[in-house]
Amino acid sequence: MKRLVILGGGESGVGTALLGKSKDFDVFVSDKGKIKEKYKEVLIHNEIEWEEGAHSESRILKADLVMKSPGIPDKAPLVKQIREKGISIVSEIEFAARYTQATIIGITGSNGKTTTACLTHHILKQELEVGLAGNIGDSFAKQVLEKDYPNYVLEISSFQLDDIVDFKPHIAIITNITPDHLDRYDYQFENYIASKFRIVLNQTKEDYLIYDADDPVILEWLEKHPIQSKLLPFSLVKKIENGAYYSNNKITITIDNNQIDMSTRDLTLEGKHNIKNAMAASTVAQLLRIRKQTIRESLENFHGVEHRLEQVLKINKVQYINDSKATNVNATYYALESMDAPTVWIVGGEDKGNNYQELYQFVNEKVKAIICLGVDNEKLLENFSSMVDVIIETQYMSEAVKIAYKLAEAGDNVLLSPACASFDLFENYEDRGRQFKQAVRNL
Repeated sequence: MKRLVILGGGESGVGTALLGKSKDFDVFVSDKGKIKEKYKEVLIHNEIEWEEGAHSESRILKADLVMKSPGIPDKAPLVKQIREKGISIVSEIEFAARYTQATIIGITGSNGKTTTACLTHHILKQELEVGLAGNIGDSFAKQVLEKDYPNYVLEISSFQLDDIVDFKPHIAIITNITPDHLDRYDYQFENYIASKFRIVLNQTKEDYLIYDADDPVILEWLEKHPIQSKLLPFSLVKKIENGAYYSNNKITITIDNNQIDMSTRDLTLEGKHNIKNAMAASTVAQLLRIRKQTIRESLENFHGVEHRLEQVLKINKVQYINDSKATNVNATYYALESMDAPTVWIVGGEDKGNNYQELYQFVNEKVKAIICLGVDNEKLLENFSSMVDVIIETQYMSEAVKIAYKLAEAGDNVLLSPACASFDLFENYEDRGRQFKQAVRNL
């Protein structure tokens, strides 16, 4: 009986444990931190061995195969030991894909991947049986075990791609590539880029890559590294013969001379970045033969993702907007770009080696006050104090929202778009976004 050791007892770890057990592996789950009660109950109920609060090396190094949580870096001493012993390490995505024959749509990128994944799933589910997994919702492994859909939309992070071997999506999407998570890639942008492009590693000429043709990083990489997949670019600025482009308030998608046009006037999602997300999702739908009418209707009734430019409440004619999912500078760039009123901006958290220069133009144009919400705000103060009259520091969400309430006047926006990770003050970006929403409701 082969031994499967799982590092990390979260959603992906427990899903993998269940699938592994059903495939007759001897399964052991080890978590250095605490395992949540709901996951412990599942492990106990299914008689799967587990430990928390420490890793027992002697038990782990007996593995035939290790699945590690994407949160554990390769630099971790235990991971190095496992590799030195020649034990194979895979991600949940790799492990689960071995047990399904489904058509897989894999979506990666620095920003826009959650919205694109949810939108793609929203369109496809009107006519196909399709699961949504990866970085989102129930784990891929658990869905393969319990439902095994014929199609999956997977949102995949670079960390998950780092540990793939044979994984191959039939349709891959790269939404964009901007510096993010550089702390995990030795502060080398090219390492991070290469990691994202692992999504096409095993693709053949029968498979597709949909990508942003306006992104210089993607274009440069493709020029230097020819790939086998059929290329379907999308663009806001140039006409695309095979792929999708936007012009005069409409999206045109052409695949093998089959063309559809769609007006963007009725899109519920605002902002140029969402036109790109819509082009990517519609291209997938077109490839999978979803009817044009279904694609149009789905784009018009899709309401977006929680914590991504989510309109919370209007109080005294001030709109409060939760963009807690903006954990890097580029995501915040999109948020500030789409502001059409003077904005009180709540920013800050755990900095991942951010360069704030690309935000200067919007801060000068649109931001009237900045509230820094982080343990260490030095970099924010250095970058922005000369641009706004008011810049204030706090370490409490409730206080940040009260300050914003005092500073904002009728017609203004209050925007939480942190451009940083949340781990210094919050459990994760969802926790940060929920605290923001609660604080707004308590005003």
